[in-house]
Order: sequence, then structure tokens, then C-alpha cells
Amino acid sequence: MSNHSIVIPVEDLGTATAFYTTAFGIEPHTDTPYYVGFNHAGQEIALNPNGANDKMTGPVVYWNVDDLAAKVAEVEAAGGTVVRPISDVGGGTSLALMTDPAGNQVGFITQG
Repeated sequence: MSNHSIVIPVEDLGTATAFYTTAFGIEPHTDTPYYVGFNHAGQEIALNPNGANDKMTGPVVYWNVDDLAAKVAEVEAAGGTVVRPISDVGGGTSLALMTDPAGNQVGFITQG
């Protein structure tokens, strides 16, 4: 498993899935109405049709961490701002979306 995932917000999941299937030359390993996942040469790349609702402004790298609450607190103390608080997204996976002091988005994820 990669130590991070790249999540791309999309509006039309079908069109985006077809595009990235062609672009990467591989089929997705997961294809659901709420998440499409590719593993390209060990790199996890996901399409999120709810990206706008999740307040994503563009592709976001979600870094895997062991203690999500501790990482969010640590990043806030370093000047980060919470955009999407810690959220359970199912399957034992939780994530949080933050910005750095310049407004760039970074995510943190923990998987059970």
C-alpha cells in the first residue's frame, strides 16, 4: 500500500472514469457510485464525485497516518485550518481535509 493517496474531485464520474482508464491504461480496482480507485504502479489514485461537497478545490494528497486526531491537532498548531473535520467514510476509514497557511489543501487518512 502506498503511504498516500491522490484524490481527484470530479463532476461526472462516468466520463472521468473513462478518461482515467484510458490515460492510465488500466481498469479501476474499485468502481462504485461514490468512489473509483486505480492503483497505477503502486500509487493509489481515486476519483471523488462528491469532491465539491467535501470542499475540495482540486486534487488532494491524503497522507496515511496512525493517529488522525493527533495529526489534525498537530497541523492546526502549525498554522493549518480544518476544512473538513475528521469524518468516517466507511469501511473503517476516516479522513480530514485541511489547508496550510497559504490555503493549499492537504488531507490525512487512517484506515482500519
